[in-house]
Amino acid sequence: MIIRTANLNLYYHKFQALKNVNVEIRRNVITGIIGPSGCGKSTLLRIFNRMNDLIEGVRITGSVLIDNEDIYSPMHDLILLRKRVGLVFQRPNAFPLSIFDNITYGPRVWGISDKKTLTEIVERSLTAVDLFDDLKDRLDCPALSLSAEKQQRLCIARLLAVEPEILLMDEPCSALDPIATSKIEELMIELKKKYTIIIVTHNMQQAARIADEVGFMLLGELVEFDTAKTLFTSPNDRRTNDYISGRFG
Repeated sequence: MIIRTANLNLYYHKFQALKNVNVEIRRNVITGIIGPSGCGKSTLLRIFNRMNDLIEGVRITGSVLIDNEDIYSPMHDLILLRKRVGLVFQRPNAFPLSIFDNITYGPRVWGISDKKTLTEIVERSLTAVDLFDDLKDRLDCPALSLSAEKQQRLCIARLLAVEPEILLMDEPCSALDPIATSKIEELMIELKKKYTIIIVTHNMQQAARIADEVGFMLLGELVEFDTAKTLFTSPNDRRTNDYISGRFG
């Protein structure tokens, strides 16, 4: 296991958004998190790189371990954590810079300035998301001139440039059309060979297509967690069955 939570609770002031979540995430698989709006999916996802720390009034109890290290320990290096655990947002958030500068932004922050090294990082990162051949002669072009699907790929490449271990994806296809969504899904399946991927999605068909394991959340509780095949064909909890059969949500 690469990630493990124990008795995890999260509060926004007095509101409890996560309730006693216990989950184990395996390395190099795609883990899907599903559930209706407001159930705590994105809150749980942001736990893993401490993005919730940026929200006023957040309080957390319980533990979150990555490779058996407590990431909420006062001694844990937050900057290093966010290098190790990257987040892809719902909508592409390419910087208003060139394609080259988008990819090299992170490595430069980490002190890499050698042009040859940066060029190698750009080639490696864009190749990983199947964009290098298409963009290799346009690296000086504005990133915002790309299609939404290519911008999302670029954002993933920007994360890969700092060599993370875990990719968090919060509805990464919500702004994309079906063809672009299919391409991003194919990319995720390829990337799991090297990275651990956790995806939050409202699209149960997407979770069934690409996820190895799936968790169903409801009202801040992780109701059920199992292989995708088991959860979608023979769930143990009636609430899970009601949700995947469309009785609510």
